[in-house]
Amino acid sequence: MLVVAHHAGLRIPLQRGALAALVPVRLLRALIYNGYEAVMVFFVISGFLITTTALRRWETLAQIDLRAFYARRFARIVPCLALLVAVLSVLHLSGAHDYVISKPGQSLFRAILSAAFLHLNWYEGRTGYLPGGWDVLWSLSIEEAFYLAFPIVCLVLRRTWLLAPALGLLALSLPVARAALAENEVWMEKAYLPGMAAIAAGVLGALAVARWPDPPRWVSLTLGVAGTAGVLAVLLVEDVLWPVLGNGTVLFLTTSAVCLVAACHVRGARGEERALRGTGWLQSFGRLSYEVYLTHMFVVFAVVGVWRSRGSDLRYGFVWYVPIVCLAWALGALVARFVSIPAERALRLRLVSRTGPSVRA
Repeated sequence: MLVVAHHAGLRIPLQRGALAALVPVRLLRALIYNGYEAVMVFFVISGFLITTTALRRWETLAQIDLRAFYARRFARIVPCLALLVAVLSVLHLSGAHDYVISKPGQSLFRAILSAAFLHLNWYEGRTGYLPGGWDVLWSLSIEEAFYLAFPIVCLVLRRTWLLAPALGLLALSLPVARAALAENEVWMEKAYLPGMAAIAAGVLGALAVARWPDPPRWVSLTLGVAGTAGVLAVLLVEDVLWPVLGNGTVLFLTTSAVCLVAACHVRGARGEERALRGTGWLQSFGRLSYEVYLTHMFVVFAVVGVWRSRGSDLRYGFVWYVPIVCLAWALGALVARFVSIPAERALRLRLVSRTGPSVRA
């Protein structure tokens, strides 16, 4: 949701509209300028989820089935990715506004290559931002590069007491890595190491929960409160934290996210975690996160185009967020229903032995 709002907010800034008279500008800015922070939280959730699923399926990370792990990732990721790249390529070749790759040093062939071989983030770091539909793939390059290496590292190290310190060093490297890349603003945001550090934090959280699955209630409550407070602090007052923590602000965010996710997991395992009423639509966004993330720029470009054709009235720009959010969800749901779910099922039947629990991750 924050990523969708961010890409809308770059084009229809809320703080310059009529809503600013009713809602604090800080809150409006928090809603539309936290896309990067949202991706870092997603990385944490990803590491936690994939590790928890692997432990449930194979009991220990030392017993990961490489073929099954890679097959499941392939079945989940590639169908939607291939479709997106094909559609974006057609739009580029047809000269569609907002979709043509035109910067010096960039080409359609290199964009396709970078998306297919998981280095689109590096490509943008060298040549600049690609059009929005391509740009979203920077985080996928980081995430899937991590998961190419992850099961191999688990099988090589085998012992948690060896794996955990390595993951801890990677997780703690986040502020150092960002500081070292400060000369290139694009690469600092999209480099492999900071993103992988956030994923590693999520993996560590999952290993900690597996080692201590039923902590005292005060522990899970403390983690939940601290995690919630930390995430909200970064989203709402990052400008206050940054002069104090610098690049450590992002580490503070990922650590807080780990605490929050771990607390929710523990409470859920006890049957104590209940969804808030009226948040079913938001949970649906979570389930469709991959499909919505890959396709939402089609909606953003289309709705912003209509807004501009109607005069680009910033006073009531906030009204246009409603169709953006609703249509982004609808497009993600259609892609899941007709592409990713059936394709994933078919590929898993072909590539994965029919053993163990079937968990989409």
